[in-house]
Amino acid sequence: MEMTDHNQPQRILLADDQLSMLKALRLLLKGEGYEIETVASATAIVEAIGRQDFDVVLMDLNYVRGSTSGQEGLDLLSKIQQIDSTLPVVVMTAWGSVELAVEAMRRGARDFLTKPWKNERLLAILRTQVELGRALRRGRQLEQENLLLRSEDRPFFIAQSRAMQPVLEAIARVGPSHANVLITGENGVGKGIVAQALHGASSRKDKPLVSINTASIPATLFESELFGHVAGAFTDARSDRIGRFKLADGGTLFLDEIASIPANLQSKLLRVLESGEFEPVGSSKTHRVDVRILSATNANLTEEVAASRFRQDLLYRLKTVEIRIPPLRERREDIPLLAVHFLQKHVGRYRKSLGGFDSASLRVLLDYPWPGNVRELDHTVERAVLMARGTTVQASDLGIELRLEAGPTVENMTLDQVEQMMIRNALSRFQGDISKAAEVLGLSRGALYRRLEKHGIE
Repeated sequence: MEMTDHNQPQRILLADDQLSMLKALRLLLKGEGYEIETVASATAIVEAIGRQDFDVVLMDLNYVRGSTSGQEGLDLLSKIQQIDSTLPVVVMTAWGSVELAVEAMRRGARDFLTKPWKNERLLAILRTQVELGRALRRGRQLEQENLLLRSEDRPFFIAQSRAMQPVLEAIARVGPSHANVLITGENGVGKGIVAQALHGASSRKDKPLVSINTASIPATLFESELFGHVAGAFTDARSDRIGRFKLADGGTLFLDEIASIPANLQSKLLRVLESGEFEPVGSSKTHRVDVRILSATNANLTEEVAASRFRQDLLYRLKTVEIRIPPLRERREDIPLLAVHFLQKHVGRYRKSLGGFDSASLRVLLDYPWPGNVRELDHTVERAVLMARGTTVQASDLGIELRLEAGPTVENMTLDQVEQMMIRNALSRFQGDISKAAEVLGLSRGALYRRLEKHGIE
């Protein structure tokens, strides 16, 4: 998947019946690089939206001379929602009140400004809403693409960031093969989703994908789970049981948390990987299977081998190819897309009506370090859906403000950690543009490249 949104011009529709306001806004926003179209009536707003695409509509609520109720603008908000529910609308009025702001948000506005506005706040709101609006539209597009791809057994996989491009390329190259793949990364990054994608891209996609979390299996039952057993093999074996290898015959076996396999059982796993042969517990009959092995871990298996906790020959068999999934903090461009996807999922599940995230909540999502990665983001959005009382998710609904304060501070970080943090923030801020990141950090391009190599930052 190519990242295209960041390269497209950001278009804003300005609507106000006062020409002086339109001129002031045009001057401000053109200086920020936005493409601007201006209109002066409610009818012209509807016509412009129907004629071309915009990233944000910034509109006044009053268009009838002498009117201060905002009713015309409120009615217009409802029409815009019917035309395109993903188009962010920011409303402004010189006659602001709490009641009017609440009603505007209820009708679908994403944020609210009173005249005269503060330029810093206006620009911050527009930047956030452009990002969120594009995420909403891309999320909807991906959902539609996913419906088309389900017949090919491919999972819903959001990966638009530069940091995820090597993962997508590896899936495209390795997926169609029969090679065993080791998937590594922190807890919650989506190793299981990558396993599904690899299986879906292979010639085995019409055969079973059998998953097993090896960390959850007691050592005494490990052989039985993988290879099966015959009746009477042990005390509770009242009938024959088919193991996971047999169930996956012709397809794919996904072994999650592979580092947790007890050392005394690793040799038995190695044998079936080398020969495709095994005997169920309590049986002398040899079975042969054709299974592709995908495995995953958040541990460093090289260190486990050095500590004699993991067999080196087993690692070689599992790791024909290794795919590392970056943590969510290294792929921040994906956060809005993922958040919108999870919002749509949980809104449907709990039958709630939520139009998206307000500016403050999206900023919290982008700034939070996400130690639990994509899994934590999913759970956070689910909580927000349950807690939200308005028509959009607000920062307080997320419940992560206190955790933001509890995170690491500069005072207790090493110099290397501070340098890494600043580099990652700069790269995220400029969507991976090395020249701009180097400039804001006060470095040359060459010096930044050396630091990227030093810290292992892609």
